[in-house]
Amino acid sequence: MAEKTRYTDAELAEFKDIILKKLEKAQKDYDLLKSAITHSESNDTEDTSPTFKVLEEGATTLSREEAGKLAQRQLKFIQHLKAALIRIENKTYGVCRVTGKLIAKERLRAVPHATLSIEAKQQQQG
Repeated sequence: MAEKTRYTDAELAEFKDIILKKLEKAQKDYDLLKSAITHSESNDTEDTSPTFKVLEEGATTLSREEAGKLAQRQLKFIQHLKAALIRIENKTYGVCRVTGKLIAKERLRAVPHATLSIEAKQQQQG
């Protein structure tokens, strides 16, 4: 029997469902991070001592920077998931962009936006 060159429509539907669930959660996480960056009024330090206020503002800046980095990573993850949905529509989802072979289902279930098989990923890192 010839080696499969693409996943069936039923398999693609399963992956689409996984991706849509991850996308929904990722979008909620991203929105939460964005609101953490933009809304600073929740922990007001107007009525505290000057020394404490300086320390508090430093901590706020640090947490905003961290939230910003996390938000950027989350946005990139969302973009990768959306690209995976496009590959599903094009029926090219799950095909390794290096070897041209199918990426293992187990890998796609764990990393649904993967574009490299384990074999190609190891070659890339080696």
